[in-house]
Amino acid sequence: MAKFVIAGRADCPYYAKTELLADYLQKNLPDFRIHKITQRPEVWEDWLKDVCEKNEWSHKNSPIIWRELLDRGGKGLLLGGYNEFLEHAQLYYDVTSSMTTELMMVIAQENLGAHIEKEQEEEALKTCINPLQVWITSASAPACYNLIPILTSGEVFGMHTEISITLFDNKQAEEYLKSLVVETQDLASPVLRSVSICTKVEEAFCQAHVIVVLDESTDKEVFTLEDCLRSRVPLCRLYGYLIEKNAHESVRVIVGGKTFVNLKTVLLMRYAPRVAHNIIAVALGVEGEAKAILARKLKTAPSYIKDVIIWGNISGNNYVDLRKTRVYRYESAIWGPLHYSRPLLNLIFDSEWVKREFVATLKNLTATGRQCGGILAAHSIATTLKYWYHGSPPGEIVSLGILSEGQFGIPKGIVFSMPVKFENGTWMVLTDLKDIEISEQIMTRMTSDLIQEKLVALGDKIHFQPYQSEHKDLVPDEEKNLVMSDADFLNRIPQTTFEKPQSLEFLNGFEGKTVES
Repeated sequence: MAKFVIAGRADCPYYAKTELLADYLQKNLPDFRIHKITQRPEVWEDWLKDVCEKNEWSHKNSPIIWRELLDRGGKGLLLGGYNEFLEHAQLYYDVTSSMTTELMMVIAQENLGAHIEKEQEEEALKTCINPLQVWITSASAPACYNLIPILTSGEVFGMHTEISITLFDNKQAEEYLKSLVVETQDLASPVLRSVSICTKVEEAFCQAHVIVVLDESTDKEVFTLEDCLRSRVPLCRLYGYLIEKNAHESVRVIVGGKTFVNLKTVLLMRYAPRVAHNIIAVALGVEGEAKAILARKLKTAPSYIKDVIIWGNISGNNYVDLRKTRVYRYESAIWGPLHYSRPLLNLIFDSEWVKREFVATLKNLTATGRQCGGILAAHSIATTLKYWYHGSPPGEIVSLGILSEGQFGIPKGIVFSMPVKFENGTWMVLTDLKDIEISEQIMTRMTSDLIQEKLVALGDKIHFQPYQSEHKDLVPDEEKNLVMSDADFLNRIPQTTFEKPQSLEFLNGFEGKTVES
């Protein structure tokens, strides 16, 4: 029996012609068998090089054809490329090919499309066989308790994607985590393959596809703001090291919480540079609170309010932008279909309420840490993950903390919340939005605090100095929409007792080795 292997670049017209001729021979000759291999254009050369080195062949073009010696064992016998296969068919089987060049090109494109579709099907099957590995840090936090039912509902990753959840925390939380595992299993979710706990540092994030970073556990000690900032570094350095070492190469890291969210995100990017492009900060919590306050004012549902933009520091000094915000299904003298909406600022006639009471309410939530409680934090993280995997609603603006590349005049190198949309498994910054310019003074105030947080945390600056306007008596209306920063809140209360996050010393509660700081 003659068995030939035909391998080629998926979009190669000569592979298409060889394939058609081989199909004809296999159909009409009882002892002629073929095996086809296609590769994407971008990986073809590397694949061909590896095959030739393994078999000690010399071949540089697509396709490559060799004969498998089924009756003798050993390596295959190289036949060559398209011309050699055509000569072989003419000599031994008196068959040739009359395919036109135009038809070759058409079939080549069809082959490429079929190859991509086959790859996607294989990836989907792998997902069914190998569940998505989801790790949750600080799993004893209330947000984790509320997040698990959403993740296991199938709403986030889809009903056809099985997941395995690993709860990561320190040794002291182990008994609580065990009870949480039992409660999670009791859900009997069809998408949950397994749930487990991990308290050993060296095993953290093993083959993780998704890592949810929640607010770290705290013990109370008196700190200065500068010490509070610097204390974030050891844990982020440890997490970064573990992500680089143990996580899957395509891991997605999502950071949520109440304090220094932007700072923790940029530190993780620094210490896990291989996956920095896949680390984001959740801003939907602040966005949701803003929508709820506005809905109560308008006596409507928060879900009917769209396109609230959060700029800046998610857990601190941010700017709530309502210029693009629209209200759907609003009960008034003007009615329309479900897709009809009206600008929010045209419906709130009391502009002073927006500038004062609205912002004051958000400031109070930020100051008390209630702006991102367990339920809201879980829902915000789950929704952001859902958008990341399946895309955000068409035409809708989403706020997201990402590393600035200079968009909107934001300095590079800081994590900044800005308007984006999700599609095709990634996000796109909406730089084409019109009439969203922010004054230089507001932008400077927001970026100054974020830059200083980073410098102080890394030890490049000793003291944090909150931004002070050069014109204190002139406060523009735009600045009244600013929500207070972490620094504003911490500095206004004398002898504040700050929450100390897990440091490397505190991580002694974990079993196993830690990373030297």
